[in-house]
Amino acid sequence: MSQEPLVSVCMPCHNAERYVGEAVESVLNQTYQNIELIVVNDGSTDRSGEVLERCKGRGVKVITERCGSASKARNRAFREARGGYIKFFDADDLLSPEMIERQVARLSDGQDAVAMSEWGRFYNDDIKTFQPNPQSVWRDMKGVDWLVEAVWDGQPMMQAGMFLIPRKLAERAGPWNEELTLIDDFEYFCRLFCEAGEILFVPGTTLFYRSGIDGSLSAHKSRRARESECESTLLGSSHILGKRKDPMAALACANICQDLIFNIYPEHPDLRARLEERVEECGGAKIAPSGGRYFQLLRPWIGWKLARRLQRAVGK
Repeated sequence: MSQEPLVSVCMPCHNAERYVGEAVESVLNQTYQNIELIVVNDGSTDRSGEVLERCKGRGVKVITERCGSASKARNRAFREARGGYIKFFDADDLLSPEMIERQVARLSDGQDAVAMSEWGRFYNDDIKTFQPNPQSVWRDMKGVDWLVEAVWDGQPMMQAGMFLIPRKLAERAGPWNEELTLIDDFEYFCRLFCEAGEILFVPGTTLFYRSGIDGSLSAHKSRRARESECESTLLGSSHILGKRKDPMAALACANICQDLIFNIYPEHPDLRARLEERVEECGGAKIAPSGGRYFQLLRPWIGWKLARRLQRAVGK
C-alpha cells in the first residue's frame, strides 16, 4: 500500500463533454500516484455522462446527481472524499503532470498552509496558445497578506485548481457557499486563506485555464449572476477586513468593490449602492476602470460613466 498521502480531486461537471475527458486525463496522468478523482455530473444534458462512463474503470468515481450549481457539486464531491489533501478542479481546465506531486512535497502533516501553482490562459481549445500570467503573489506569503496583495488591482485570480488544501484546513474553513453561482471561488478562498497560516508557492507547476468558452458561467451576466458577484465580493472583503483593518487592507477591499461597480454600470443600481457603501466604509478606492481601446480613449474626455454607456451601446 502506498505510503503517500491520498489526494482527493473534486470535480464538478455540467455540460462539459468537449472538455471533461481532457481534464480527467490531466488528473490521471499525474506523476503522483495516490489520487482519487471524484466527478459530480451535475444534471448534464449533453454527452458528459458518456465520456465519464468510459473513465469509471480507471479509478474515477462518478456521481450523477442534479445539484444545480458548481458550489453544490463541489460540496457533494467533498463529502465523498477520503483524502488528507483536497484539490477542487474544474472540468474545462488542465493540470501540469507534476503539479500534485510537487504540491504535496511542499506540505506536511499538520501544516496550516495551502500550496499554490502558477497559472495562465489558453484560447480556442488550443494549448499552443497558452501564456503564463505571472503575478506578484507568486511567492510564499501569509494567507491574509496574499489576499490583500491579490485583490489590490481588483483582478485577483483564485481558480480552484491552482490550490492543494489540507483536509483539516478545508473542514475548518467550511463548505462552499451554495447560495453563490458566479465568482463563488472569491468568497471561498478569501474565507479559506483567512484560516490558513501560509500560502506556499510551487514554481514549475501550472494550471492551464481554458478561456473563451461560449456560454461559460463566467461569461453569463444575468441578474442572478450579478447578485452572486456582488454578494461574493462583499462577503470576501468582509473576511479580509475581519483579519486586517489597516489602511492597505481597506484600500484593497475598496478596490475590488469599485472594480465590480465599474463592470456592472449602468445596470443594477441597487447592487452598485451596496458596493459603493463598502467602498465608502473603506475610505475610498484608487483604481481605474478597465475597458477596451475605445473606452480608454473616450474616458479622459467624457468620464468613465458616459464612456461605459457608449461602450455598452456599441458593444465594444
